[in-house]
Amino acid sequence: MTFLPAAPNSGIRFRRVDLEGKPEIEARVENVTETNRSTTIGKGNTKIHTVEHVLATFAGYGIDNAIVELDANEPPIADGSAREYCKMIEEAGIVPQAERRDPYYITEPIQLEMGETEMVIFPDDVFKISCTSADKQGRFTQFHSLEISAKSWERDLAHARTFCFYEEIEYLIKNGLIKGGSLENAVVVRDDAVLTTEPLRYANEFVRHKILDIVGDLALIGRPLCGHLIAVKPSHTANCELARLISAQMRKPMLIAQTFAPPPAPPLKNGGTVGAAMEAPVQDGMTLDIGQVMKILPHRYPFLMVDKVIKVEGNKITGLKNVSVNEPYFQGHFPNHPIMPGVLQLEAIAQVAGILTLKQVENIGRLAYFVSAENVKWRKPVMPGDTLIIDVELTKTRGKIGKAKGVCTVGGETVSEAEVTFMLVDP
Repeated sequence: MTFLPAAPNSGIRFRRVDLEGKPEIEARVENVTETNRSTTIGKGNTKIHTVEHVLATFAGYGIDNAIVELDANEPPIADGSAREYCKMIEEAGIVPQAERRDPYYITEPIQLEMGETEMVIFPDDVFKISCTSADKQGRFTQFHSLEISAKSWERDLAHARTFCFYEEIEYLIKNGLIKGGSLENAVVVRDDAVLTTEPLRYANEFVRHKILDIVGDLALIGRPLCGHLIAVKPSHTANCELARLISAQMRKPMLIAQTFAPPPAPPLKNGGTVGAAMEAPVQDGMTLDIGQVMKILPHRYPFLMVDKVIKVEGNKITGLKNVSVNEPYFQGHFPNHPIMPGVLQLEAIAQVAGILTLKQVENIGRLAYFVSAENVKWRKPVMPGDTLIIDVELTKTRGKIGKAKGVCTVGGETVSEAEVTFMLVDP
């Protein structure tokens, strides 16, 4: 097995150099084909077995892009841990890449029950695993909780070896299978005895290896992960199913955004976009007239809800919308009693929040897609002739997801307020 560097944003890929054409398989959960005692990925007739230890090593060190070349259908098992893989990486060295690294932050709890396995992952600012392992008879029950980092990975997980219970592999042994398996690459538990060629490396080595497997299997989502996972009796099958549920949560905001998104910014002659034509990001102390606003936002009549930005300061911004009787929605909302729809005030908050994201240079040219709203309140009607002041404070940003609180006022009185979530995407 050989580890090779890979281009930014290419992820982890396995390459079979022993097969014609040297086919490659991306380490993605959608490529998982089997999870019986290990994790297998495949495409067509090409398969790679037991990928979880290699993937755990890359994830543990925070490596996003690499190619794994193999001349067989499985990585060398070594001693059943990730120790030898760590040595390979430490000898080669790790090189940072300039491109953005976007971890995925769990946005709401995900729960999974599968047979004896129970797993739930909660939002958190770090990746943490709290795991309980035991066999079907409740023997060797162990618990460990750990925040995953490059330091804790190498120190607390990487040396934990594969283990199994004798009755689980007795049939395989008697029928001449798993001939490559021995106490050199696994710990075997028979009745109450622990069979191993050396003392246990950790007092709770079994549960630590379970955590190692989880780290490797969840790496199949294709991005670094932030969340607190609580797992009871995990398995590769359950780990991969949880990875699928996390991937579905990752896709959900994009699907919603695509449903309600404005059209992308029109292309320029040089191949860029209107948003990308900004010479400088939004900065403190700036005001933006309607022409500048339209260079940032892709919205146009009748859906542009910001006429001017009158203040930018830190993580706060103030926009202005002149409400004219000529607004098209007044024809039906309501005849002879015109009132600005509350949802359009909510849209104004989202648009002003999107402008604020342009303070970060890397966001120039991106679109802010409105994803959700919480704690929405409409307090007073907004009429033709009113000047709507939209005050927005950016409260949280995590990768491509941002949250903001907005308050709309008329004449100093609050007319509406909401907390909005938006996603930054490339047009």
